[in-house]
Amino acid sequence: MIDMALINSSPFYEWAALLALAAFAGFIGLQLRQPMVVSFIAVGVLAGPSALDIVSDHDNIALMAELGIAVLLFLVGLKLDLKLVRALGVVALATGLGQVLFTSLFGFLIALALGLSVVASVYVAVALTFSSTIIIVKLLSDKREVDSLHGRIAIGFLIVQDLVVVLAMMVLSSFGIGASAGDNGDPLARAAGIVVNGALMLLFMLLFIRYLATPLVGRIAHSQELMVTFAIAWAALLAAAGHHLGFSKELGGLLAGVSLASTPYREAIVARLGSLRDFFLLFFFIALGLQLDLGLLGAQIGPAVAFSVFVLVGNPLIVMIIMGLLGYRKRTGFLAGLTVAQISEFSLIFMAMGVTLGHVDAEALGLVTLVGLITIALSVYMITWSHLLYRLLEPALGIFERAHPRREASVAEQEVDVRGYDVMVFGLGRYGLAISSFLEERGYSVLGVDFNPEVVRQFIAGGKQALFGDATDQELMATLPLQGVKWVVCALPQHDLGVTHEDPRLLILNGLRERHFQGRIALASHYSQDVEGLQARGVDLVLSPFTDAAERAVAKLVAEMPA
Repeated sequence: MIDMALINSSPFYEWAALLALAAFAGFIGLQLRQPMVVSFIAVGVLAGPSALDIVSDHDNIALMAELGIAVLLFLVGLKLDLKLVRALGVVALATGLGQVLFTSLFGFLIALALGLSVVASVYVAVALTFSSTIIIVKLLSDKREVDSLHGRIAIGFLIVQDLVVVLAMMVLSSFGIGASAGDNGDPLARAAGIVVNGALMLLFMLLFIRYLATPLVGRIAHSQELMVTFAIAWAALLAAAGHHLGFSKELGGLLAGVSLASTPYREAIVARLGSLRDFFLLFFFIALGLQLDLGLLGAQIGPAVAFSVFVLVGNPLIVMIIMGLLGYRKRTGFLAGLTVAQISEFSLIFMAMGVTLGHVDAEALGLVTLVGLITIALSVYMITWSHLLYRLLEPALGIFERAHPRREASVAEQEVDVRGYDVMVFGLGRYGLAISSFLEERGYSVLGVDFNPEVVRQFIAGGKQALFGDATDQELMATLPLQGVKWVVCALPQHDLGVTHEDPRLLILNGLRERHFQGRIALASHYSQDVEGLQARGVDLVLSPFTDAAERAVAKLVAEMPA
């Protein structure tokens, strides 16, 4: 039995109980394969007055939450990579902006139809446009799909969304000048104040970036401990300055990150602040959960379900439509579209800013939080099982593909020599590339297959034969020139199957069986315990990259061993 009187008798006891509850909820969320965002919001609800009522020290939690947001936006500012947007060009901008416009317009109309006020409808509509870059990049990384075509496109339009987040927060912050102090003075004077404060902050940032950023951080980088302290201090300082000038703590933290983004030390800062960001953000989501009244949320379930269906279905649809019109295949559009089937932690931060400014009430914040919980939870499984979903829905997705998907045709329809190949290698990473090169040196003809268009182009530029495509795509498997191939080698990188539940190596194996492949199959595995199971499935040779390399290294050492 929990002794609430004992817990509430000391702030330290409260925090100890809160952290223990967060660790427990996080563990449960991990078993359910959910992002920590969902678990941490649940902690806030459980710790709040509607459930266990653990927390009475609201001020300190709110302070930690504000620091967490400043650090999060500081890291976002550090990672704003405009080069990637320029590299992807039309598809990133068209898909990112098209999805934002579609979601905001129809989200606004749905909100009005559900009885929300005009201002609340605007806020909710804008909040629904943001997708979680952090969650999507984590899922794509776990599935080894960051470098795939759909992964690169998804990251490109997520960055465009991040830029929209920045713009939305700047606009919202401009409305906040004087609001917290109850300033209802001359609108012209207020507008002039916005311009002056903005110009001063921009001038300071430009001068800092031009003359101070790199030499200052270069000196600080000699001490790793000081690097972390400086980064947090800089984020907090500019967040405080932004609040003082009326541009909000959030925008100040973001500009702090932008001011250091041009330095050669930004990746080191990001790496060292990642864990601290997650710890501080725990308190933001807990503070958010504490504001949710379970008694009031019952009335929000209907609207939350309606908005969730809109986000889960509408956002991927508009992405598939735009990418289809731009000349991408239905499979690429579908896999990229699934990445926007949820709202972001920034959606909650955006709504929280609106509550602070008095533009919307806690009910609107609760509504968007419910939508976040539903869409994040479900989209994780949608992305996890993306290839299976595609195979189930493929017959109905033809309308999203043009007769000639020209943007993928430039790589996918490379002229490949129709002569027979001795070996076909799936996966042209370091291991697959080395296997291909050594085989060709020994006079064997090799055809490589990879889902990274840049890798395929480089492979072809080196005078080799390659096809662009995902090895798990059964459409691709049906077109492969398998006649006469003696060996198929699967050199794809192995990942934790607990994350994706799909082993691409086995999908290739099944595809080869369906094609009645008569040659032999070699498959790479990092784990010795997999060998018997893979051989039972029909694999002729299991390659062990690390073990094989170690054995060869030992052989060389022994050969050179002094007598």
